[in-house]
Amino acid sequence: MTRAERFPGTLPWSEERDAEGRRNIAVLLAYDGTGFLGFQRQAQTPTIQQVVEDGLERLLKHPVRITPAGRTDAGVHACGQVFNFRTGARIPTARVPAALNSVLPPTVVAQGAASVPPDFSARRSARGRVYYYLMAMAPYPSPFTRRFSWHYPWPLDVAAMNEAARALRGTHDFRSFCVDAAAQRSTVREVFWVRCRLRRDMLVTVVRANAFLRGMVRAIVGTLVDVGRGKLAPESVAGILAARDRAAAGAAAPPGGLCLARVDY
Repeated sequence: MTRAERFPGTLPWSEERDAEGRRNIAVLLAYDGTGFLGFQRQAQTPTIQQVVEDGLERLLKHPVRITPAGRTDAGVHACGQVFNFRTGARIPTARVPAALNSVLPPTVVAQGAASVPPDFSARRSARGRVYYYLMAMAPYPSPFTRRFSWHYPWPLDVAAMNEAARALRGTHDFRSFCVDAAAQRSTVREVFWVRCRLRRDMLVTVVRANAFLRGMVRAIVGTLVDVGRGKLAPESVAGILAARDRAAAGAAAPPGGLCLARVDY
């Protein structure tokens, strides 16, 4: 497998060690978020961070703290999460994914690893992130997609949704699409694009931005669904942004349809 296939974008590779002789290793991670209370370690378990750090500590025989590119919420999935950690252990970088997978649950899978410069941070070094949201539009739910999509068997005006999405592009204050605005140093983000496409019975909404606020993508999807079903006019989205009030936007879409697809460096 090539470097590009493992890590989309331009991930800087380096065998340089820090002042303590430790390598900085980045790992590409996929997981089914069903049953996890999000990514970030907390008192209530299980979380993705908890199972990954516990697994690395079993392998490396020393405490490990990982830095993720994004902290996904409870029930949200990832096929392109990236995290980094530091270690002085002698395990070859190429062996990290297989070794880590041997101690992870089957719903969490390391898919690649790379040695990166000492100053690399999966979070701070990221230039952009891509999420997609799946809505199953078939009349009846499928047992094969129900964990990874929102079953929504009612008609939607996808053209109107894309018209509304244009107002979200660019640099804006996304306070109206954030569930914990008071906890954020800034609610300004740059959205590069938002696209809704119907592929057979699956409506796929893809959002790329420099970074995301907590609950931002699910609030965007919920608002676009309100446009698609005629509850909101496409031109109302600009006003929702300007309101800087979470109550102005639509209800959050369920977490199971959301997936962190890619992190760009």
